[in-house]
Amino acid sequence: MVLQVEQQRLTVEDVRNHPAEAVENLRALLAAGAVAQPDPHRKDFFEVQNGTKVYYVHVAPTTGKVLLLGIWSKRGENFDSAAD
Repeated sequence: MVLQVEQQRLTVEDVRNHPAEAVENLRALLAAGAVAQPDPHRKDFFEVQNGTKVYYVHVAPTTGKVLLLGIWSKRGENFDSAAD
């Protein structure tokens, strides 16, 4: 599925203190339309993929606000946000 948020409504809140560059990359992905997998266990939660990175987000259904909850490597390793 493709997840796209209108740019004028696009608010990304980083709840885990990731690097600003990671938040901006996610914002650009969502504005352009990003490949996303819905979390089968949680409504309105998605994994957004970009190259070797996976962003785990929640999209608030009423406001469209995006909460960035985590980032990891697609290879299954823990993502070191300091190296981003």
